[in-house]
Amino acid sequence: MRLDEGRESSNIEDRRDEGFSGGRFPISGGSLGIGGIVITLAGLYFGIDPSILLQGYSVIKSSTPSAEVNTSQPSKQRTPEEQKLSRFVSIVLADTEDTWKTLFNEKGKQYSEPKLVLFSRATRTACGTGQSAMGPFYCPLDQKVYIDLDFYNQLQRRFKAPGDFAQAYVIAHEVGHHVQNLLGVSSKVHQTQERASKIEANALSVRLELQADCLAGVWANHADKSRHVLEQGDVEEALTAATAIGDDSLQKQSQGYVVPESFTHGSSQQRVYWFKQGMEKGTIESCNTFKQREP
Repeated sequence: MRLDEGRESSNIEDRRDEGFSGGRFPISGGSLGIGGIVITLAGLYFGIDPSILLQGYSVIKSSTPSAEVNTSQPSKQRTPEEQKLSRFVSIVLADTEDTWKTLFNEKGKQYSEPKLVLFSRATRTACGTGQSAMGPFYCPLDQKVYIDLDFYNQLQRRFKAPGDFAQAYVIAHEVGHHVQNLLGVSSKVHQTQERASKIEANALSVRLELQADCLAGVWANHADKSRHVLEQGDVEEALTAATAIGDDSLQKQSQGYVVPESFTHGSSQQRVYWFKQGMEKGTIESCNTFKQREP
């Protein structure tokens, strides 16, 4: 990606020097990343919009003690690689800000920029306590994206999805959840899930996640048209990442068989399709995953 000269976002909140002690990690009021499903299936994964997990984790909320976060830890000196990666994340976030601000303005709406929190191991959120094992996630209650940068090492080593555009795709996907939150999509899905069966609720979860993939593609489309950020091989990197973290791929890896009824993010084929749809069409309207199905 050609982002080296891009501006950095002012919406980065660095909590990597915070420590934590005690307890396990309940999430209440919203975000659990992909929580228990991620831990069960593959350990680390992409974040799911937190609002859809309220149903399944109300028991955890009431029965598990919160972790204590200690903010008085001394600052650690960052390696050149860590510094490079945190700067890259900041530039990607700034680029999503420019793209979505323009797209919202075109529709007569105002884009409220999310914060992006860098943390290590665990951190407090308005949705409860988040931890690294959840993977990157978005909390709608504070409108913040959370990521432990060590996830990128897992993306490369465990999921065999290296490359800077694959890394950018992670941020763009979570910002896609923020866009859904601003447009009211997430709240509508959650309200519908409250009246739905478990299978129907999972299906809605899949559609929400696929839409976030499509919105990541919309960002890539406009970023490249306006700022020429893509290089040869970049799109393939994102498609490799989308394939690696499809529910079917993760279930095969963890248990040797696939249970489509339990999907929450969609199959590899679905995730690839919708990212490409957003990238090729470049419009929010092209991302109506709730009405359109994959061929």
